[in-house]
Amino acid sequence: MDGQAFIEEVHERKRTELDRLGSDKALLAATGADLSTGAVLETVALSLEGLQATLAEWAEGASADPARDAFADAAASLAEDGKRVGRELDAEPAGAPPAPLPTVRRFERPVGRVAAAFVGHGLVFDGTLLQAVSFFVNEAERGRADLMRDLREATGDRVEDGAATLGTLCAEEGDWDDARHAADAVVDAAYDEYTGTLSGMGIDPKPVC
Repeated sequence: MDGQAFIEEVHERKRTELDRLGSDKALLAATGADLSTGAVLETVALSLEGLQATLAEWAEGASADPARDAFADAAASLAEDGKRVGRELDAEPAGAPPAPLPTVRRFERPVGRVAAAFVGHGLVFDGTLLQAVSFFVNEAERGRADLMRDLREATGDRVEDGAATLGTLCAEEGDWDDARHAADAVVDAAYDEYTGTLSGMGIDPKPVC
């Protein structure tokens, strides 16, 4: 097993969930059906802010050098991304980060933390950003659409960085099993909130074929 194979494996195993989390219903669920510019920006900002704070905290306490460096570098990058989104908002984002973050924070070993925060969260957040790009394109807000594209590219880089770090941290198959569990748990948490929120609105979370 290597990092790239790990990403592909998670994506294949969770294909249905990730496809739906990147569908045109994703922003409906994430914003509670408030499809305004401010609500979409705030959703993105809260995701960035929550993950950045988590990684910064982990960087201070990590004992494994590859994990510590990965956490610190990603936290610094996320802080800059958060500032860019913040400049588009009229006020500080309020509220709790979206569903995956409490699950991300549940893991204590470096392997689980990297898999959850970089791979699991990244694959989920990619779907949100894909729909945010489409939203701003439809709103004819080219600058904000480009910003979301930049964030999506950075998220993809973070997934790749996490996979590479896992390749260093995972010394045996049991470590990869822990990584699988962590990444899957984050995707599952996001999907559970997605389906629960849409069902509560009377919307079928499954795509219309």
